[in-house]
Amino acid sequence: MAIAEGRTPPLVRAGSSEVTVPAQYIWATARIALGWVFLWPFLDKLFGLGYATPADRAWIAGGSPTTGFLKGAGENSLGGFFTGLAGHAWVDWLYMLGSLGIGGALIVGAGVRIAAITGTMLLLMLWAAQLPLVYNPFLDEHLLYAIVLIGLASVSAGDTFGIGRWWGETALVHRYPILK
Repeated sequence: MAIAEGRTPPLVRAGSSEVTVPAQYIWATARIALGWVFLWPFLDKLFGLGYATPADRAWIAGGSPTTGFLKGAGENSLGGFFTGLAGHAWVDWLYMLGSLGIGGALIVGAGVRIAAITGTMLLLMLWAAQLPLVYNPFLDEHLLYAIVLIGLASVSAGDTFGIGRWWGETALVHRYPILK
């Protein structure tokens, strides 16, 4: 379908980075929304906002942001491994810094590649901790989010509604392209 000037809008092509403007907006919106999916648990577990974490179990009140989930994995296939991680300060720090970093990077649009890599790793661990799955023998939201993260990185989703284009031109990113 031709547009007013008689030109055809660019399409998504295999092996190409051309994406239509509507698709750029959709990917940018997905990036920001998924960023919030990572950032919200960080905020709730840090301050105990009362959604998944009550105030008395907040990280700033001395609670462990990972213990409840990891101890709850005890009956699952890999429960022994994940239960063994529960209560360790280094696990809490990795989870909280990861959630903040991944969520923040996705929301601002800088470091989307590294957020996609680390986010996918975190999501795969969360998925594995819940095996076997209750409602589906294989697929759940953790795997879907991981697929979306990979898609976000592949289309440079940080360039629309974000600082990804500027970030990608910095000397640091030119030296270490994984940080794009």
